[in-house]
Amino acid sequence: MFKSRLLVLAAALLAGFAAPALAQQGTVKIVLGFPAGASSDLLSRIVADHMRGTLGQPVIVENKPGAGGRIANETVKNATADGTTILMTPVAAMAIFPHSFAGQLRYDSFKDYEPVAHLSDFQLAIGVAANVPAKTLAEYVALVKKDAKYGFYASAAAGSIPHFLGVMFAKSAGIQLTHVPYKGTANVLQALAAGEISAATTLAADIGTLVKSDKAKLLAVSGEKRDPAFPEVPTFKESGYDMSGTGWYGLFAPAGTPKAAIERLSKAAIAAIKDPTVNQRLAQMGLDPTGYGPQELGRILKADYDKWGPIIRESGFKPGG
Repeated sequence: MFKSRLLVLAAALLAGFAAPALAQQGTVKIVLGFPAGASSDLLSRIVADHMRGTLGQPVIVENKPGAGGRIANETVKNATADGTTILMTPVAAMAIFPHSFAGQLRYDSFKDYEPVAHLSDFQLAIGVAANVPAKTLAEYVALVKKDAKYGFYASAAAGSIPHFLGVMFAKSAGIQLTHVPYKGTANVLQALAAGEISAATTLAADIGTLVKSDKAKLLAVSGEKRDPAFPEVPTFKESGYDMSGTGWYGLFAPAGTPKAAIERLSKAAIAAIKDPTVNQRLAQMGLDPTGYGPQELGRILKADYDKWGPIIRESGFKPGG
């Protein structure tokens, strides 16, 4: 009898130790709310490749595009909080959408997620089609004032950070701009390259592909300093407009994910960002690698949430309007 009890106890203890070990051998899924090809997708796959080696288990990227990233946010919110599902998201879905889609979101950025790692900052930019007769921001402003047909600008989604960058610029320049939302960055770039839209606000890293092939002109970037990937392009402030703002990409896990799992994922993600080869690749893409932990990501999220709220309210933006 005593021996049998010892065997049962030993089996229970082994099961207890085996469960976490088995969980760690499962596939880690990085859910991204945007299609393949954009800078967010490339960043996700670069980080996933490195994390795979660090964690010693499969790490895959699952694209769930739609609604400016909100579908991916909902997916991760409802995922099992065991450290096998994490969200890769830009600032907009976490800090801007709670304002621009207030009352319509099916997630709470602060209650439904655990910060994991801040991966990179990125600059936003305004560019114009190659057939637009303006080479500088001042020339573009003069053109819009002269002919309103040049005052239409595209972004990847209504209520997004590029959308509100255009709102900020129009106010600063004293011009009338009309926002035209597209379904994703790829469609924005396609329309700009074809000359179907005069201007676009997007990530500098994304529009840079068109600039390098002379299919678009980059007029200004949104950082306090020039983007190292485009050193010849001035900032908005250098161009005479008192505005700036950068975005970021971060990883989040479902609320309730064990602290040990958060720490493990965070260390692996930060190790990827700090790797010299990865660092160089991201810089070449026009991204500014960071590699901050959960606490700093949480602080940055709150700061951006507070910053963008007044701007969005002042814009008068209404979902679907």
